[in-house]
Amino acid sequence: MHSIRPARPDDLPAISAICIAAFNEAVAASLSAQGVATFMQVASASAFAGRLPGDNHILVAEQDSEIVGVVELKEGRHLAMLFVDPACQGQGIGHALFQAVLPQLRAPAMSVRASLNAVPTYQRYGFVIDGEVGEYNGLVYQPLTLAAP
Repeated sequence: MHSIRPARPDDLPAISAICIAAFNEAVAASLSAQGVATFMQVASASAFAGRLPGDNHILVAEQDSEIVGVVELKEGRHLAMLFVDPACQGQGIGHALFQAVLPQLRAPAMSVRASLNAVPTYQRYGFVIDGEVGEYNGLVYQPLTLAAP
């Protein structure tokens, strides 16, 4: 069983490690070196530390006192991160994190720039494709939007 709580500064190394492990397993091979480097910067513990006190809502999922997942909602409207430890995927943790962040939505819709492999997951959550595949500093993404519940 897992529990969900707000992220704390001492969680940041574990949060970063989960994001990087999931990214390396599912996404990295499909991107350029620049895309991988961009992600590593955004997912570093120091980058999370810079965002934690800002207008970003970061939640973690814990299982047996270990962090197994993270979700980050930026400015109450943009899903910036949603990652689950590769060893714990398929247990509903990502969906639980997604559900837990919904009450923090402060806009008529939530946007996400999903890696291409994650598009079917976001569509299961109710997101719809919203535009063409794009690229930012080597990160290839599909914009999707979810109308607020």
